Amino acid sequence: MNDTLLRATALGGKVRAFAIRTTELVQELHRRHQTMPTATAALGRTVTAAAMMGAMLKGEEKLTIQVKGGGPIGQIVADANAKGEVRGYVDHPEVDLPLNAIGKLDVAGAVGRDGFLYVIKDLGLKEPYRGSTPIVSGELGEDFTYYFAKSEQTPSAVALGVLVDVDLSVRAAGGFIIQLLPGLSDDEISELDTKLAALPPITTLLDSGKSLEDILGTLLEDVEILDRMEIRFQCKCSRDRVEQTLISLGRQEIEALVEEDRPAEVVCHFCNEAYNFSKEDLTELLSQLER
Repeated sequence: MNDTLLRATALGGKVRAFAIRTTELVQELHRRHQTMPTATAALGRTVTAAAMMGAMLKGEEKLTIQVKGGGPIGQIVADANAKGEVRGYVDHPEVDLPLNAIGKLDVAGAVGRDGFLYVIKDLGLKEPYRGSTPIVSGELGEDFTYYFAKSEQTPSAVALGVLVDVDLSVRAAGGFIIQLLPGLSDDEISELDTKLAALPPITTLLDSGKSLEDILGTLLEDVEILDRMEIRFQCKCSRDRVEQTLISLGRQEIEALVEEDRPAEVVCHFCNEAYNFSKEDLTELLSQLER
């Protein structure tokens, strides 16, 4: 199964919904960054949220999410756009904590609760939109729910999950965002709250073979699927871009690398791809500065 996102409405257009499977995406990030289970879950939940929020954008718009909770995992960063392209990394992929009190991966312990969730949206305007809210739990689902309520004034229910197998691979990953629009009655809101409280974890549903349509149908009545989009890992780094980054360092920095007489290696944070530059390569960059 390819990773997929569904965009839908329900209850006569009074609810907007997104549901997503990100198993392959999170597995690819685990492979590239060699994340341990707790770090895999934290990064996976963040990129899952980013992918759904990217689907709320249009055209060439894109966004970056930064989670800085003060925990041992450090910063989590995720990029996404309106085309379903996602990438991400975590400062300390080696972090792995004991299971929490209910026998689950201790994402909150790794993320921390002393910090902020930042969302930066590039909407093609002169200045990007910036929103931030305090981290309220560190579990991330609750933190994104709080972000939507406080920063975007949109009451939402956010579920995010990553199930890591015994061999450290990603067995299931995904989530949903249910957003309440004007016109919902108190009874409809109460019924939705009851269904949300009774719903098993999203990874349990995905791992048991439930489709995204099944999951939305369990929560909402009269679901209308508006579109379906493939979600995939995509990094924008390239050797040309890395060369431009090196050139931007200036002559003095590049000359220092040449004088060290050893290859320079630049590693992309997002995909962990390494770009190596020999002494000859660096000398060629110096000649470009003279042109």
